[in-house]
Amino acid sequence: MRVLLTGGCGFIGSAVIRHLIRSTGHSVVNVDKLTYAASEDALEDASRHDRHTLVQADIADHAAMREVFATHAPDAVMHLAAETHVDRSIDGPGPFVQTNVVGTYTLLDVARAYWSSLPVARRDSFRFHHISTDEVFGALSPTDPPFTETTPYDPRSPYSASKAASDHLVRAWHHTYGLPTIVSNTSNNYGPWQFPEKLIPLVTLNALEGKKLPVYGDGSNMRDWIFVEDHAEALVRVLERGQPGGTYALSARQPRTNLQVVRAICAALDARLPDPAGPRERLIHFVTDRPGHDFRYEIDPTRSEAALDWKAGHDFERGLGRTIDWYLANRAWWERIRAARYAGERLGQGTRNPT
Repeated sequence: MRVLLTGGCGFIGSAVIRHLIRSTGHSVVNVDKLTYAASEDALEDASRHDRHTLVQADIADHAAMREVFATHAPDAVMHLAAETHVDRSIDGPGPFVQTNVVGTYTLLDVARAYWSSLPVARRDSFRFHHISTDEVFGALSPTDPPFTETTPYDPRSPYSASKAASDHLVRAWHHTYGLPTIVSNTSNNYGPWQFPEKLIPLVTLNALEGKKLPVYGDGSNMRDWIFVEDHAEALVRVLERGQPGGTYALSARQPRTNLQVVRAICAALDARLPDPAGPRERLIHFVTDRPGHDFRYEIDPTRSEAALDWKAGHDFERGLGRTIDWYLANRAWWERIRAARYAGERLGQGTRNPT
């Protein structure tokens, strides 16, 4: 297949492209706006491969998207481009609505016109795979069962609300127009090349630099974690095997509290690179919780595991070890980011310009 993949220089998108190029025969047209969190370096050897083409464009630009579809004639779409950081959505929700809602609408509109013009055989095999998050389902209490494909939506942040809106648009385009769409929802991703504003890289890099390790509230908020390469493999399975109109909930069954995650990072770093000043847990610093902080997310992936013949290959300890080893070996990449784009300052307090 020729896959049009949006957001391919982002954290998850680049992992999907690396998997597509290394493990399949598919070709990729990578559409990315190259915003602050994008990194062409994350494509690694795929960036130079003859089955990969990078197009710098905004998914909310109708004319640009029409040109991409007309020029490259894709057999499928994998839509990953999104603003994703909850704290940034609290400080400034506008870009989240523009990219996640307007951008998704634009892609659907252009994809539908393109799909309608295809010969019958290509129209029948075409797929539009929309990649989403478990945050659209809202928050779980400590005793609630995990999310599944049928959990009602209850988004609580500007980010999750914008993703929920995009999910609803994707399903509406299937039921109204017949566009063969698929939605997948996943738990928290971690791994190499993640932009340093997210919890695991932020704590890892702060710990390496001897800085405070911020933990919201008392650290009891819980997330379900999946190693990004496992998620990338699952996403390609969804594209290849998923049924139009279907939903696939993906996770690695690895729930952890935020405090457990931070302590695991400290222990892993202490084992690899001891700090003369003492164990890094001394750097843990509890801070005021962010507004509307959802208590717990967790996914039950049973149905998707069976439908896709897939299961995550990394438990949290193994995946975290690989992640920390990668950040230790790639200081030049994250030091450039810390110096020029994001130095680890706190976001998500709702004090920035709301536009």
